[in-house]
Formats: sequence, C-alpha cells, structure tokens
Amino acid sequence: MDKQTQTELEAAAFRRLRDHLAKRSDVQNIDMMNLTGFCRNCLSRWYQEAANERGIEMSKDQGREAFYGMPYETFRKLHQSEAKPEKLAEFEAKRPTD
Repeated sequence: MDKQTQTELEAAAFRRLRDHLAKRSDVQNIDMMNLTGFCRNCLSRWYQEAANERGIEMSKDQGREAFYGMPYETFRKLHQSEAKPEKLAEFEAKRPTD
C-alpha cells in the first residue's frame, strides 16, 4: 500500500471514530479514560498537536471544536454529567505517575 492511501485510510478511520463518539454522547469522557486511557479530549489534543507540528496554529479550544463539531462548553452543557466520586477515584488510581 502506498503512503497516500495509508494516510487516507487512517483519516477515514479517525473520522469514523469521531462520528461514532459524537453519536454516543451517552458515554462520558471519564468512563472512556477509565476503560481505555484516552477520551474525546485526548483525541482533540492529538488533532491540535498534529496541526501545530505542521505549522498550523491551533489552540486547545480550536482543536476541541474541530473534534466535537461544536464549542466544548456547548458539548459539556448538552452531554456531559458531573463525574461521580467513585469514577474520579478510579481515574486517579489509574493515572500514571511521572
């Protein structure tokens, strides 16, 4: 497989993941973090970092808006609930220490 095709397939898979997560707004970021070690915010940050590495200035908020399809605060108001103490404790227990 040539590099361009590989890049296009990877981009298509990313878009499909993004769209899937948009449809599954019932899944909270804290649950994703506890199960997988990454969440929507991680994906938006990776998107932002990729843009910055290519000389495209993109802020954290711009990266989130590109990934969420709306301002992050709007997503939070529409879909995010307050994390329960046991979920936060699980997150802290799993957080890598540097």
